[in-house]
Amino acid sequence: MENQHDDNCCLFTPSIITLTVSAVLIAITHILYILCQSGKPLRPSKSPKPLSTLIVLGSGGHTAEMINVLNVLLQKDRFCPRFYVAAATDNMSLQKAHLLEENVFNLNGGKGGSTQFLQIYRSREVGQSYITSIGTTFLALVHALWLMIRIRPQVVLCNGPGTCVPLCVISFLFKMLGVRWSSVFYVESIARVRKLSLSGLLLYKLRIADQFFVQWPQLQKKYPRAHYVGCLM
Repeated sequence: MENQHDDNCCLFTPSIITLTVSAVLIAITHILYILCQSGKPLRPSKSPKPLSTLIVLGSGGHTAEMINVLNVLLQKDRFCPRFYVAAATDNMSLQKAHLLEENVFNLNGGKGGSTQFLQIYRSREVGQSYITSIGTTFLALVHALWLMIRIRPQVVLCNGPGTCVPLCVISFLFKMLGVRWSSVFYVESIARVRKLSLSGLLLYKLRIADQFFVQWPQLQKKYPRAHYVGCLM
């Protein structure tokens, strides 16, 4: 009986090793495929369908720059429905987004795509201690996960506020898990002349952003995977 048991163990062990190695190889291949596809533009189609779009707004200059980008993009009703997200303490950015959508609605003769305006918890407020920010960061990640599961956007558009990082990270994880392929478009702020912001550096180095745009040529030389688009302001 003992010899038969040992024989069965010997038979199962190679099978388990084979399955484990196969699973690891499949996972590595999938990750490499995701990383290779990141950085490639959306595939053009003969009859382009609207793309559900998550737009991350930041306080101050970030929102002003994003509004300028959207004034160009929203001339074509390709990006809809649109979901605007700002920090829970940033009401001004959502007000500007409301005004933008009203202008788009009027320019289109009373026609406009579906829009929603949402708020998300900040990972860390200005002046908040790093110790207490651990809890708020966890809360922000959970809230971001809930939003991404609810929205499941095809496009994520952001330009630098820290609010965008958890949303983009979760979007990237969705790709890895095969839940949803969301293309992340990141436009670095015009204020960043010689080096990237912390948000931009994270999304660039970790290859989370599919398309990474900068507004100064010296940044493109320093970060060759970025695309120089000139000043958007």
